[in-house]
Amino acid sequence: MTGIDAIAELFAGPGARDYLGEAVTIGEHMRQAGALAEAAGADPPLVAAALLHDIGHLRSETDRKHGDAGARWLSRWFGPAVTEPVRLHVAAKRYLCATEPGYVGRLSPESVRTLALQGGPMTAEQAAAFEAGPYARDAVAVRRWDDEAKDPAVIPPGFARFESLLSALLEPGLPRSPACGTTR
Repeated sequence: MTGIDAIAELFAGPGARDYLGEAVTIGEHMRQAGALAEAAGADPPLVAAALLHDIGHLRSETDRKHGDAGARWLSRWFGPAVTEPVRLHVAAKRYLCATEPGYVGRLSPESVRTLALQGGPMTAEQAAAFEAGPYARDAVAVRRWDDEAKDPAVIPPGFARFESLLSALLEPGLPRSPACGTTR
């Protein structure tokens, strides 16, 4: 099984389950985020990061650790331009809560609840350290699409729409999915 196949399997299986009290499934949420990034004209690695940001939840990881776990799992196939925004998207929420007035008020009730589990808003020192990181801006962009991608009235594209984008981003020497370009 290739990396793309393994990811597609997660979207088709665990991705169909409810998303932590949100009005969409976790797979719909992730596909909405990927579509939002694509519509914003984001570079392909950032579209992939938006699409895959909650992959750790599909692998049964906790709220606090799902970014790290997802990035670690994805690093088998993708480089840091994809994996680092995935790893940092929870930190980006904590950063925005600390630095952007009114941000907490725009979070869904479930995101507010998980914020406490994830360490709460960053301190000034943590926020400064986060900002200095090379993927901070990308992680903030992924976080904003994450926040928007919870609309039950939006029907996101299927996973197949993103397969060729993901396949093109595989690190050199890794197998490409034979299913790219087909529908699921």
